[in-house]
Amino acid sequence: MTDASLPLSASWPQGVGRLILEQTDSTNAEAARLGTSLAGPIWIMTRRQDAGRGRRGRTWSMPAGNFAATLALRPQGSPADVSLYSFVAALALHEALSAVCGPAARLAIKWPNDVLLNGGKVAGILLESAGQGRDVSLLAVGIGVNLAAAPDPGALEPGAVPPVSVLGETGHAVAPEEFLDLLAPAFARWQQQLAAYGFGPIRTAWTARAARLGQTITARTGATSRTGRFEGIDDSGALVLTTAAGREVIPAAEVFFDEVA
Repeated sequence: MTDASLPLSASWPQGVGRLILEQTDSTNAEAARLGTSLAGPIWIMTRRQDAGRGRRGRTWSMPAGNFAATLALRPQGSPADVSLYSFVAALALHEALSAVCGPAARLAIKWPNDVLLNGGKVAGILLESAGQGRDVSLLAVGIGVNLAAAPDPGALEPGAVPPVSVLGETGHAVAPEEFLDLLAPAFARWQQQLAAYGFGPIRTAWTARAARLGQTITARTGATSRTGRFEGIDDSGALVLTTAAGREVIPAAEVFFDEVA
């Protein structure tokens, strides 16, 4: 399932398909429709997306020229194992963005699923899986990147990191197809590291790129907020904070900064 009108780049990962759509509701939804019929992993990219989603059901806006794609694959392991692909995706995004933004850009990864450019949110990740019990039959790794334009910040919740775009921050115009040609091989390399060496090296690499490491942040889970020093992540990918109550390990939360860097 490869778009024959666009030849694969020399660096495209072997055995990984590519499907480029003019328009769809959501690339994650497209991955779900392919379901377990997949013969192998495939990147699904769309030039227009009408119903993109972020975490917790939020809308992901996609102005023209931005990037929306999903890697659909059939992973091995438990749901906890599969959740580590979020960190693989973040490292791949950081690598691809470094290539297009240049050395002067300030890139950082915000736990649990965002990439920041010069302090603003430039990209997000959404993992969705299907299966029963401990068996994950399909994983969709959805990725959105503000290449050309930042969405309207008016819909943001208070304290959220404001959106930015690659073009707006760096002046570099990047086509979505060009970005996919950088992202796909980067993801394959980090995925291979995870498979060969486990989460340890991924955790180390992620921590080296983490936003606000060692600084005070706030983690909100529902109506509960905990503020403390961001110490990193544990071997499951959970957030580690040192608060007034001591060391706390937080598996799921929204992270807020006291001020924009």
